Amino acid sequence: MASKKGSKEVIKLVNKETGVYYTTTKNTKSENTQGKLEFRKYDKKLRKHTKFVEAKMPH
Repeated sequence: MASKKGSKEVIKLVNKETGVYYTTTKNTKSENTQGKLEFRKYDKKLRKHTKFVEAKMPH
């Protein structure tokens, strides 16, 4: 079977205050996602929505 060349990168969305993180994928070919991603997601430790910033996953 032929191997696929993926244009997605696995990233970690981290809350710097508590260390809580989500893992997701990022489309690297898209021009809209050139910088670091920032999302407001739910933090389980703080029990409220906070800002999560993109960090690289260790390979």
